[in-house]
Amino acid sequence: MTQFLHGVEVIEIDDGSRPIQTVKSAVIGLVGTAPGAASAIAATLTLGSAILNDGLVFIAKQAGTEGNAISVEIIYLPSASVELAVDVDGNKIEILLATDAQSEVTSTSTDIKAAVEAKPEAAALVSTAVLGDGSGDVAPAPRTYLAGGENEPFPLNKPVAVAGSRKRAKGLGTGGTLPAAIDDIFDQTGALVIVVRTEKGADDATTQANIIKAMQGWLDSQTETGYTPRILIAPEFSQVDAVASEMEAKAARLRAITYADCKRTASYTDAIKRARQFGMRVEMQWPWVRVFDTEQAKEIDRPSSARAAGLRARIDAEKGFWWSKSNNQIYGIVGTSQPVDWALGDPNTTANMLNENKVSTIIREGGFRHWGNRTCSVDPKWTFEQTRRTADIINDSVQRSHMWAVDRNITKTYVDDVVGGVNAYLRELKALGAILGGECWADPELNSPATIQKGLVYFDFDFCPPYPAEHIVFRSRINNDYLEEVFG
Repeated sequence: MTQFLHGVEVIEIDDGSRPIQTVKSAVIGLVGTAPGAASAIAATLTLGSAILNDGLVFIAKQAGTEGNAISVEIIYLPSASVELAVDVDGNKIEILLATDAQSEVTSTSTDIKAAVEAKPEAAALVSTAVLGDGSGDVAPAPRTYLAGGENEPFPLNKPVAVAGSRKRAKGLGTGGTLPAAIDDIFDQTGALVIVVRTEKGADDATTQANIIKAMQGWLDSQTETGYTPRILIAPEFSQVDAVASEMEAKAARLRAITYADCKRTASYTDAIKRARQFGMRVEMQWPWVRVFDTEQAKEIDRPSSARAAGLRARIDAEKGFWWSKSNNQIYGIVGTSQPVDWALGDPNTTANMLNENKVSTIIREGGFRHWGNRTCSVDPKWTFEQTRRTADIINDSVQRSHMWAVDRNITKTYVDDVVGGVNAYLRELKALGAILGGECWADPELNSPATIQKGLVYFDFDFCPPYPAEHIVFRSRINNDYLEEVFG
């Protein structure tokens, strides 16, 4: 103790293991166009009325919520021969009414409009309009704020979180690729979608370049929205090789999976060839799906990636990120753009050949079902999508939950706390069925005195994910010994 105390002191000990929180897995990153998206709304304030011809409307020059911070006060001094004056203090506009020799107000709404426009500081904040003919004398008014200003709901190239609500997505309008993709997703589940809107270019090449640039919004999402996208899609664009390749690159940085479409007219052999271009973070989808479009009152073809993403989010929510989405029903479709033949025990069907060559498809059996587990990986370790996602979620959860451990003194207690916390998390995952087992330890050979002296400490952990029963074999035999039971 460094000081004398005749009494009782409490010292807080801040060691001990910390619980690890699993990161949110069912977050979809969606990029596309929406030319009809809603614009920002400017804040306004109305004083007076058109009937008395003394009405004034103040409109914020800058659309958005910032305009709601602007206030207007109209002041009357009961003195003779006061001159009309406008004063600005920050976002506060003060208007001093003019009076005549008898202290009567002489400022009309037209006069005030002209005075505000003549004051550069006020004109920078608001524009002004009169109601009626503007000839009426204006009455004093207490300080009142402009209201109704709203920001652009989907600003260009900025990530916006849409939490499972079609109402929240109405700001996208009806044109472009985003509104239809949102409907595809929400037909499956009320997912959390990180939407990044970009401009439609003068031609397809420019639009595709804009789509690729907008993917930066996925990387910015954690800072801007608090969520990291884990399922990346760009419906109506991901059939383009350049777009799909950039999606794969972003998926690697985000520990995410991306679902890539093929061209609508691609054959199943085209899909098989295309799958060879990508790796373990891409799941190839073929064919497109047929849906009924209520606006056009007819069936249309849609890329399947958005519905696959919605299905993935639904399975995450209902069962867990460690479950396969294959053999689960896809909602809201009436068919596929091209036929997909399938039989449960026949290896020579289109569906089976696609799956064998790392392409997921859709079969019709008790509804339309997603059929396929495999990524485009050539490494057998990462064959299954659910294996890749399980590793991603666990790795990210462990990493993000150890901010507290950075820059602490490396002591035996410190090492035990970290190891204990990770092992507790792995036990929790095992109890949930997310893994079959796992363990964390600190390797003494890696954590040598020379290593620790550099401020570097190593912790190893392993785990075993569950694997999908993709191929079930029943071995059948005829056993005539049971004939003895006929006369037994």
